[in-house]
Amino acid sequence: MPDPLTVTGVTVTPVAFPDPPLLNSAGVHQPWALRAIVEVRGTDGLIGLGETYGDAPHLALLHRVAAGLTGLDVFDIAALTRHVEAAVGAADAPDRHGLTGGSSTAKTVARVLSPFEVAFLDLQARAIGRPVYALLGGKARDEVPFAAYLFYKWAAHPGAEPDEWDEAVDPDGIVAQARKMIDRYGFRSIKLKGGVLPPEEEIAAIQALRAAFPEHPLRLDPNCAWTVDTSLRVAEQTAGLLEYLEDPTPGIPGMARVAARAPMPLATNMCVVSFADLPQAVAEGAVGVVLADHHYWGGLAASARLASICETWGIGLSMHSNSHLGISLAAMTHLAAATPHLAYAVDTHSPWQCGVDVVEAPLSIVDGTVTVPDTPGLGVTLDRDALARMHEDYQRCGIRERDDTAYLRQFQPDYEKRRPRW
Repeated sequence: MPDPLTVTGVTVTPVAFPDPPLLNSAGVHQPWALRAIVEVRGTDGLIGLGETYGDAPHLALLHRVAAGLTGLDVFDIAALTRHVEAAVGAADAPDRHGLTGGSSTAKTVARVLSPFEVAFLDLQARAIGRPVYALLGGKARDEVPFAAYLFYKWAAHPGAEPDEWDEAVDPDGIVAQARKMIDRYGFRSIKLKGGVLPPEEEIAAIQALRAAFPEHPLRLDPNCAWTVDTSLRVAEQTAGLLEYLEDPTPGIPGMARVAARAPMPLATNMCVVSFADLPQAVAEGAVGVVLADHHYWGGLAASARLASICETWGIGLSMHSNSHLGISLAAMTHLAAATPHLAYAVDTHSPWQCGVDVVEAPLSIVDGTVTVPDTPGLGVTLDRDALARMHEDYQRCGIRERDDTAYLRQFQPDYEKRRPRW
């Protein structure tokens, strides 16, 4: 019997990359987005990669886990999980932007486990010369569809030069943004991040998008910015326009009240964010689509398990995105490739990176899809020079925790994050 493939070392590197001033119901993106890159080295000399959030509390837990992984069998994900649980203990480090639901120790464990599980799977797959999707059950599709992810945004961060995506604060700006993104990447579905302007103005933006792109499925995500009554009014006025309405109002009971009368499915990445949320959501009929995200569901295997549960209960499946880099895009692509139940185009923030990445050859979005790589592992290789530059940017940028609300208050001191707002 061959010797087991074990961990010989782990490196966690925080990085920062420029982020445009994208508006949401919590505030506005800061000039720098934070991520953490996980490298797991094995006894065969290969390295597995993972990517996750870069906020200071989360980063501290990543380092705590990394310190005790040496000697662990790379194929023993159960042992990895037990180690993460012990290292996290009773810690609770919720996401700082507040756009992915509540917090708990169990959710913190899932967020901390994810990048290590992805890195272990990447290392496993590299060791046997197979792509990661092969470890998740095989390839259900050769190409993964992604959606154009539109945001209301300023032309530039205050005091900076305008970025390449221009201003978008009204329907004309949103349509222009969509046209530019579709011309560049060929997206065949469109999602608008709402919860920023009064509902009537966001309805007008959806109507303008439908007029400009009559064949593209549309989605609207206000991140719980509306009351139940407002959600129902918007749902009625966008009947026939949206393939789904995402998180219009807070909480499973509120979503259930809207879902009972809305003419389109409701989707969520805020009220169903862990396995413990599923029984109530199913019982109350609160959601028709769950947006999986391996970064906070506990990794790729847990997300595949979520897909099976959703299929069992007749719930559709899409995939949530946060500001991310090429390792996450590759992990999302392999997960989507191995998930037959995935019925909707996947969210991605990749266009908002403006070409900045930590991998040598990021997977490309062409005609709205990413071709699933058949090379060993995730199919991406770390760019050491880029990693070093982006770590220097992290050290220089001065941001250690994402806080969209505090950043917006620098320019609008009376701004309050309220859910619901309208």
